Amino acid sequence: MEVINVLVAAAAAWIFGAVWYMALAKPWVEAAGVKVDANGRPEGGSPLPFILSAIAMILVAGMMRHIIAEAEIDTLIKGLMVGLGIGLFMISPWIMINNAYGMRPFKLTLIDGGYATIGCAIIGLILVLF
Repeated sequence: MEVINVLVAAAAAWIFGAVWYMALAKPWVEAAGVKVDANGRPEGGSPLPFILSAIAMILVAGMMRHIIAEAEIDTLIKGLMVGLGIGLFMISPWIMINNAYGMRPFKLTLIDGGYATIGCAIIGLILVLF
């Protein structure tokens, strides 16, 4: 049953990511320095980033399930707080480090870190629901 919880939580965070990045597509493409075609769409169009991001969400949700279970977190507010904490204080700083060394704009850190923070909060909420 725990596998289903992890898959549902991962799917919810992944779907949120699709909405997040569709809403912030133009500033993200600009900040990330993604090459675009004449229509303003990213060049290439490979499905690989989507596949890798889905796998990554499963890994994150799986580890968060372990943390939540070991810490005996059992309320929605605690699940939300753990998710926010993991996203804001563990994943986002790492994103910031990578972007700083890559000389990328801070806007990219805000966009990607925002997704990590809210995505982890969604995962935390869903994992304590089951």
